[in-house]
Amino acid sequence: MTKLPEAAEETLHAFQLAAGWEQRARLLMQRGDQLEPLINDERNELNLVAGCDSKLWLIGEQRGDRWYFRGTSEARLLRGLLAVLLVRVDGLDADELQRLDVADWFGQLGLSRQLSPSRANGMNTVVGRMRELATAAKPASKG
Repeated sequence: MTKLPEAAEETLHAFQLAAGWEQRARLLMQRGDQLEPLINDERNELNLVAGCDSKLWLIGEQRGDRWYFRGTSEARLLRGLLAVLLVRVDGLDADELQRLDVADWFGQLGLSRQLSPSRANGMNTVVGRMRELATAAKPASKG
């Protein structure tokens, strides 16, 4: 298993210490509230992730061969799920994004059982969008 980014390690540790769903839900809400806000112009159709029950916007930025994402949602729980997803994916390259097991990450956080099928699908859709952005930006191999 690849080493987790430091922020992901800290998040995992905090969630593993949480006793029960109520504490994990509180942690999710806090993490969601700490997301860097998007300006109104960034909340546009281009950045809207289709397939989520609630509106969720995602912006990807490539720095070198690494990817960093920002986003937000109208739904507070979804913002929290996005926040814990972002700490796991930020700084990955396109290939690492392709291999990421999202279900395993949420399982490690102790969130899998509480995720409704529509929320789980929504998170998979968000990761799918991240992968699309990374794949579309991949430079053609030099020959």
